[in-house]
Amino acid sequence: MDWLIILASGVATGTVLLYATVGEIFSERSGVLNLGVEGMMLLGAMSAYKATAATNDPWIGLLVAMLAAGLVSQVHAFIAITLQADQVISGLALNFLATGISLVFGEGLTSLRDVVPQLPKLTLPLLDRIPVLGRIFFTNQSIMVYIGYLFVPLAWYYINRTRPGMHLRAVGEYPAAADTLGIRVYFLRYMYVFVGGLLAGLAGATISLSISPGWFGSLTTSGQGWIAIGLVIFAQWNPVQAAFGAFTFGALRRLVLDIQGPSTILGLANPFFYNTYYGFFLKMLPYAFTVIFLVIGSREANRKRIGTPAALGLPYIRGQRGL
Repeated sequence: MDWLIILASGVATGTVLLYATVGEIFSERSGVLNLGVEGMMLLGAMSAYKATAATNDPWIGLLVAMLAAGLVSQVHAFIAITLQADQVISGLALNFLATGISLVFGEGLTSLRDVVPQLPKLTLPLLDRIPVLGRIFFTNQSIMVYIGYLFVPLAWYYINRTRPGMHLRAVGEYPAAADTLGIRVYFLRYMYVFVGGLLAGLAGATISLSISPGWFGSLTTSGQGWIAIGLVIFAQWNPVQAAFGAFTFGALRRLVLDIQGPSTILGLANPFFYNTYYGFFLKMLPYAFTVIFLVIGSREANRKRIGTPAALGLPYIRGQRGL
């Protein structure tokens, strides 16, 4: 196995998780838990592919994907913020809604594979000559990967070093106090749920137009939206840590595929060589990882220790004491 190829593929695959995870970080930082990431990613992937097929321009497809997922996220925002319903139930309902829309409107798109144009791949001059790192990060990567490199520090800076970022953290920690200072809690929560939807749509479009080009129904996203939700907890709501987790997890997903190929590893017999039982076990690990981190994040003691936004999942009612 060529470990550099595995790591480079991990960066590409991890970029999808990166966009979805940072989008969920923005939403949760504002106090709104959105479990509809998988459905929004699927809607983004379908919308991007269909719009690109119609216009022959992948950049238009990218914009359509972001807008479609952003708009459908507002269904969850209305139910969770205005109607103050349970955010977990609303998020799951959004997931079913977005998935259903994607499968209905995505009918017939599978046959367009290899016809729809893709987003470009680039090799960055000079940077690709850096030993080891050049081949992993800067050689023949999608333009979405390079945008992701810039996006992460900008997202971190916005959240931690700007006044709007301070307002974002305020409405997710102490919305009542933020409200008394004139910060528009409801508006900001709607806005950041929309931002989360935009980035989930971007993640889906990155799949169908770049990383794994094509439309394959529900298999297009393969549960990556759920993994992104787990990565938010792993990253402790920090975009930089989210990037590390996303790239690491992307490499592990590629390793799961490659490790079953060779008959020997480091001179020893490969127990995963064409072994169906072990293969299913390996494929299960990403989802086990997600469940573990969701359990960790759900316990009150752990929530405080890992820095969960204090008002996450709690509806804000103006005039009510407490958060």
